[in-house]
Amino acid sequence: MTERFWVLGGEYDCPSFDRMRDGTEQIRGPFGSRDEAQAEWRRLSLEHSSRAAARFTICSERIALPH
Repeated sequence: MTERFWVLGGEYDCPSFDRMRDGTEQIRGPFGSRDEAQAEWRRLSLEHSSRAAARFTICSERIALPH
């Protein structure tokens, strides 16, 4: 098994971050390493730093390699 990484996020409607604002959803990836995903997370976070309701996170996915 190996992993690939995704950066997910956008702008939220409320301060509890439980409802994303329509049309702001972003999915980036897949990335082959956590370092690559973290670089994209950092770029998106800096790009949206003036928006207090924006949040991004890194998710990982385990994938089985063919035999």
